Amino acid sequence: MADNNKKQEYCVASDLIDFLNTSPTAFHAVGYEQVSERQDWELEAGKRYFFTRNHSTILAFAIGKKYVAGNGFYIIGAHTDSPCPKLKPVSKVMKGGFLEVGVQTYGGGLWHTWFDRDLTVAGRVIVKEEKDGSVSYSHRLVRIEEPIMRVPTIAIHLDRTVNTDGFKVNTQSQLLPVLATSIKAELNKAVGPVKSKEVQTDGKKSDKGAISSKHHSLLVEMIANQIGCKVDDICDFELQACDTQPSVIAGAAKEFIFSGRLDNLCSSFCSLKVLLVTRAVVRLQIMMALIDATSSESELEDESGVRMVALFDHEEVGSDSAQGAGSPVMLDALSRITSAFNPDSKLLPKAIQRSYLVSADMAHALHPNYMDKHEENHQPKLHGGLVIKHNANQRYATNAVTCFLFREIATKHNLPTQDFVVRNDMGCGSTIGPILASGVGIRTVDVGAPQLSMHSIREMCAVDDVKYSYEHFKAFFQEFSHLDAKITVDI
Repeated sequence: MADNNKKQEYCVASDLIDFLNTSPTAFHAVGYEQVSERQDWELEAGKRYFFTRNHSTILAFAIGKKYVAGNGFYIIGAHTDSPCPKLKPVSKVMKGGFLEVGVQTYGGGLWHTWFDRDLTVAGRVIVKEEKDGSVSYSHRLVRIEEPIMRVPTIAIHLDRTVNTDGFKVNTQSQLLPVLATSIKAELNKAVGPVKSKEVQTDGKKSDKGAISSKHHSLLVEMIANQIGCKVDDICDFELQACDTQPSVIAGAAKEFIFSGRLDNLCSSFCSLKVLLVTRAVVRLQIMMALIDATSSESELEDESGVRMVALFDHEEVGSDSAQGAGSPVMLDALSRITSAFNPDSKLLPKAIQRSYLVSADMAHALHPNYMDKHEENHQPKLHGGLVIKHNANQRYATNAVTCFLFREIATKHNLPTQDFVVRNDMGCGSTIGPILASGVGIRTVDVGAPQLSMHSIREMCAVDDVKYSYEHFKAFFQEFSHLDAKITVDI
């Protein structure tokens, strides 16, 4: 039995490693029958659906066969973004004989960890396509696999006090990746200068500067080669710097995962399963716990609610965007699903009060070298299972009822849980939980797998906590509606 459990741990963890290595950005981390927000929805009980917004936020849902409009939604919510340097609209920088890439900091990253790393770029590109005399525009995902740039630190001989005063980063002037030397780029003539040209759009002429006037031609050429288009066909892009070092299962006992973006792709993955549908860099991602909890016809046979996973972009910068948790996307989805079965507008408020959200975002594990940073009675540990987060000031949305419901599922399945409260003399972070709890009015519990090095370019968590998270989320989908029927709070 122990051997089987260990094999299952590594199976889930290995799938996570594959997911992390193919999801360098929020655009790569998304992807049942697809529905479009631009079209009317024709939904059926017992069926499974998903939609994306901006291709960086995804909502997937499975409708129980016994569902009727007004019944509840059982949701796991997480986010797809992570702190990183993102390329500026004009990234071309030349200093001291070097070609550098101008970046802006996204989220609250540990920026010193980005120095002396082998970096590349990934994101999405807007491409012009011409066919039969007509012009259209598409978005394509891109990732350059090899290391192409680096942010070098200054030698200690030129910064003698760095070890006593600390490594202090000026993110405007010092966090610029070096792409090449200007003389080498000139000698190689990787790509010549591209002149501005007129672009015909909907019958109107507009003077549009070439993309190479804003970004180094060397970089633009590499992007064009990667996605298989002409430089002139690249209209714009959203790119970010990312590490090229692969995610791995590591440690002397092979008990850890070392990776970037565990916050919060680990939580996303534990509701995700990767379907290899194309040889291209982008893969269609379907929710792991959700798909495994709805994989057979019998799984939805007795379900009277809707099981849903919602993965949002822009959590790291406050969620205030068209595709963030602060947008109407969640409420829109609940409304459209309910009205697809019955147009009576009075049913949605009833459905919300019968619903429940698990806000899943990674948690702070006890650090052996900084143990004083944790409150004495609340020290989540690696291998300890999902952490339930509490905060009296509502930085987390957990309360006694939502905590009990989530913990009761764990108890029934012999799964460990832990508790976290931040010290009174320290500030507390937050999640999408309070945003959705207050914006939608849905009961919410905030949880997360414990990890170290949060917001570093390389983070770490425990292999078995990935398995615990997946099993807990799957059990939540399978059992919540039956458990919820047994508890009375508001009559």
